[in-house]
Amino acid sequence: MSSNKIYMTQALKKAWQYQLRTYPNPAVGALILYNNEIVALEAHQKAGTSHAEVLAFISAYETLSAGEIDFDRFDAHKAHEFLYALPKEFFSECIIYVTLEPCSHEGKTPSCASLLAELKPKKVVVATLDPIEGHDGGLKRLEEQGIELEVGVCEKEALELLEPFLIWQKRAFVLFKIAQTSNGKIGGGYLTCKESLTHVHQLRSVCSKMMIGGNTVRVDRPTLDCRFTGDNAPDIIIYSKEDNFDRDISLFSVNNREVKITNVLKIFDKPSFIFIEGGEGMINALKDKIDWFLQYQAPKLSSHTSSYSIDLNLEFLFQDKRGVDLLLWSKIDKE
Repeated sequence: MSSNKIYMTQALKKAWQYQLRTYPNPAVGALILYNNEIVALEAHQKAGTSHAEVLAFISAYETLSAGEIDFDRFDAHKAHEFLYALPKEFFSECIIYVTLEPCSHEGKTPSCASLLAELKPKKVVVATLDPIEGHDGGLKRLEEQGIELEVGVCEKEALELLEPFLIWQKRAFVLFKIAQTSNGKIGGGYLTCKESLTHVHQLRSVCSKMMIGGNTVRVDRPTLDCRFTGDNAPDIIIYSKEDNFDRDISLFSVNNREVKITNVLKIFDKPSFIFIEGGEGMINALKDKIDWFLQYQAPKLSSHTSSYSIDLNLEFLFQDKRGVDLLLWSKIDKE
């Protein structure tokens, strides 16, 4: 593997840590190299806050200057203002690796392409071009400034990372969450560690809607809030043919939440992020709608009888850890 691929792979891995948590923005990672040493490795973390490139340059500044900034690095406008004020040659010997072409448009945050054009790093290495019309053109701006460019490093992997973003431009991106033991059991209360539960709540806090099956509501009587992160609870869609639920369970008493009961699936036509939790009945009912699975596998064995009794071939995309649990991103193998 070439050194460029090694560095880009690290940027991709960093971005995967925030996959979907940046909704409706894409997950993006950035790495900065100075004298063949990594001085920054960052990722975009939340929509409306500093992008990966900005966080990387801030981190690189702190490493190279042995100093610390005195403002919120996630405040994009303050971060851009600070970076623009640095000496013109500060990053001139740096190489930055970015998993997605720096944005050229001005939105809730300033343009990263304009910032890079001003900072003039030695080289910009990009995994894939921005596919959204009006957001592209960032590299052209850098090329006009005489900055050396390289495009297409780990492009296949970058496009896999970008797939949810591309889907929710046209329709709902649908994620199905699975929590199970190492021998595939799904019953018996909480199975996964606190870090995994926190990650689930982080995804709940940004999804457009959360969907759950009627039987799960009747049996498990869940709350489905975001208490581990302190964020607002997601709106809930209960997929059920019958409306025979106990309205006294906590699911229906969370403030500022809408709970809708339906057996109509028109919501999948609208660009959005739908997060599903449920059993095999939900997988069977919605497998033609599910884009990805997110599996949390706890390092334990269980004698519980509940499991997903279903035949489905998956393609693994990425694996990580949350605490002691294994985290697996995958999608249905359509071949």
